[in-house]
Amino acid sequence: MIMGRNGGFHSIPWLFLAAMIAFLSGCGGGATTETLPAPRGSATVGIVYSGPAPSTSDVQRFKLNVWDHLADSNRCGACHGQDGPASPAFVRTDDINAAYAAVNPLVDLTSPADSRLVAKVAGGHNCWLEADSACGALLTTYIEGWANAADGGAGRQITLQAPVDITPGKSKSFPADPSVFGSTVHPLLVAHCSGCHIESSSTPQAPFFAAADVNAAYDAVKAKIDLDTPSNSRLVIRLRSEFHNCWSGDCQNDANVMEAAIQSFSAQAPVTDVDPSLVISKALKLTEGVVASGGSRIEDNVVALYEFKTGQGNIAYDTSGVEPDLHLNLSGNVSWVGGWGIEIIDGKAQGSTTASKKLHELITATGEYSIEAWVVPANVTQEGPARIISYSAGTQARNFTLGQTRYNYDFLHRSSTTNANGDPALSTADAAERLKATQQHVVVTFDPANGRRIYVNGEFTGDLDTVAGGNLSGWDDTFALVLGNEASGDRLWQGKLRLVAIHNRALTQAQIQQNFKAGVGEKFFLLFNVSDLISVPQSYIMFEVSQFDSYSYLFDKPTFVNLDPNAVIPGIVLQGMRIGINGKEALVGQAYTNLNTSIGGSAYVSSGQLLSSTGTVIALEKGPDADEFFLTFETLGSHMHVVSEPALLTTPPPADSPAKSDIGLRTFEEIHASMAAVTDVRQRQSDVNNVFTSIKQQLPTVENIDGFLAAHQMAISQLAIEYCSALMDGKGQQTPDTYFPGFDFAASADTAFDQTVKRDLLIDPLLKRMVGVNIASQADPALVKTELNALIDRLTACAVGTGATCATTARTVEVAKATCAATLGSAVVLLQ
Repeated sequence: MIMGRNGGFHSIPWLFLAAMIAFLSGCGGGATTETLPAPRGSATVGIVYSGPAPSTSDVQRFKLNVWDHLADSNRCGACHGQDGPASPAFVRTDDINAAYAAVNPLVDLTSPADSRLVAKVAGGHNCWLEADSACGALLTTYIEGWANAADGGAGRQITLQAPVDITPGKSKSFPADPSVFGSTVHPLLVAHCSGCHIESSSTPQAPFFAAADVNAAYDAVKAKIDLDTPSNSRLVIRLRSEFHNCWSGDCQNDANVMEAAIQSFSAQAPVTDVDPSLVISKALKLTEGVVASGGSRIEDNVVALYEFKTGQGNIAYDTSGVEPDLHLNLSGNVSWVGGWGIEIIDGKAQGSTTASKKLHELITATGEYSIEAWVVPANVTQEGPARIISYSAGTQARNFTLGQTRYNYDFLHRSSTTNANGDPALSTADAAERLKATQQHVVVTFDPANGRRIYVNGEFTGDLDTVAGGNLSGWDDTFALVLGNEASGDRLWQGKLRLVAIHNRALTQAQIQQNFKAGVGEKFFLLFNVSDLISVPQSYIMFEVSQFDSYSYLFDKPTFVNLDPNAVIPGIVLQGMRIGINGKEALVGQAYTNLNTSIGGSAYVSSGQLLSSTGTVIALEKGPDADEFFLTFETLGSHMHVVSEPALLTTPPPADSPAKSDIGLRTFEEIHASMAAVTDVRQRQSDVNNVFTSIKQQLPTVENIDGFLAAHQMAISQLAIEYCSALMDGKGQQTPDTYFPGFDFAASADTAFDQTVKRDLLIDPLLKRMVGVNIASQADPALVKTELNALIDRLTACAVGTGATCATTARTVEVAKATCAATLGSAVVLLQ
């Protein structure tokens, strides 16, 4: 038995069978396969414990969640068993109770990530994977499973802890001009790092700080340089401690050369002093906060999990703790995103078919599953559908796919009621435009009773499956899990993935909402101490802070908290709060300058007092390990600082700028409304609404006449044709006979239009309703009538031998529709 995060059990005797088949036959598969770099050992389930029974239920939870994963000799068993050379013997095989006693000092069940066991392995001690951080993440998962099983599987919980008080101090800042960098550090990077850290490399590795363009290299390298302590720069540590690409063969010497170059650069960097007149809190760096990532997430039945914490290399690690580990190989143009994530530009992340087989076995065992992801689509024009997450073999065979078609999410899924390609797909409604080119939490679920469902940002979209639920008996175990593309490499999806989780149960809406509220990425609670300012001990203003991307931080949910549950908070005035970074107030992103509230009283509860529901983005300067934050206040309690905002400068238009036109364009919604008004056809009429939805992006979005495009007129013509068709077919609020009184729609075209007076019965109502006099340059109605008569002449001119075509009432309606569309689709509707 293997235990998933938070205590979910999965029976996997198939591992032995899969391993034997692989050994005897080489494991052929139906999907395109990619070979992952061989890990430094992988756990097995070969050890059978036969010692004394666990003395308590907690010892049993330790065994199932931690001991079973680590006891083998290719992990911790070689050294930390009863006969091993190292102590403590926390994976001894002779007595699980003694192992339990040995491990307790090494774990922190209230904060598993802070366990000594995690720190040791994440620091490089006997990690069995290529990335030490991935081993640390797995150990955290194992310990979380133990902790959460003890509290009934309530999910990850977070305990606030008081940070060390630090007074904001002097700080060095990166110069705006990269010239000093260009003469000190940049030459070393170009000479020794351009084999990988440039975009044109055959093996490109972000960040591209070795680019020949000094400006591009400067922007990319800032997070790798510590101006205040050059020896702590990542560029130095990679050489000195990690022996990465040492160009001379002497890593210590190369590290010294790099440190000296950074020291020379740092010596010329400007120093910022904190303004002594400011009312300021204590200071914190991002990594000095309380880890908030994954707070209270539901992961009881996760079978594959990708949090993208590594931040480097070519592997995205599966940290679900459910073996075999389904790691993904990154190929093509795929880069890491700061604050946890990957960005797929022109590549994919793919697992092996052998490891992917666990999805088949664990999901078909329950007959239900969920795909959960935090995504940032690059745009809303991708089609195919473009593959976000796919367990498939190519474009025509899959077990499941979460994809994108423009503004829609698509869920393809093989079952007894769908075909081998997962069709018919379940998609979000076109009109709803659920998919946005911004960060979203999307979950798709399947179970036999409810079929497929789609949830976006915690909400059920309301889109109903058109087929019955069925079963998964037809699933194929030779497919591969792929992110950002198809296994065949020809259905690229572009965007960022911040988290991907595969569950072998259908999550409930309440569970989905809980995971949505937990958020994503590397997040911290930063507790800024204001106790001295308000004379109430253990008082903090807490922000939820994350690295939003490689260039900025997201500050969210400012909340006043006090860590003393018995504290009494009097009414304290707070006005004009700002965020400081590296000794100064941030130049942009100050969303709390208008804050004016009172802390305490009935507004304060044990969980704190939310000060604002607004979030803001602050520019990254030195990087998450070096940027130092603090808060400033105009008023906090009895402390005040008068702020004089600089006057906004307005730039007058250039003297030679062209005069603005008096004529503008109607925007897409105005065109839609105008056509509905003049034809008496409702905008919601199904045929009209379908066309409008499909061509809306081709219609004008701004009124500026200079923005007119040929595509605008094409879209207007299509919409005009549909409105006029609805009018002539009797689908409007008026019948054709009442809209065109006296015109004989029952006559054939060769007689309905054979006299001017008959034509006027059709043309005059169109001119009256559709051709106004709202602008000075409006066309003369007489000229418009001449053009429409010429059109009718062409449409009713039937050559010899084709007279039967014009001698029909159907032709009469067609000519009427064309005359209406020519009028409605003209500039009189487009312009205003």
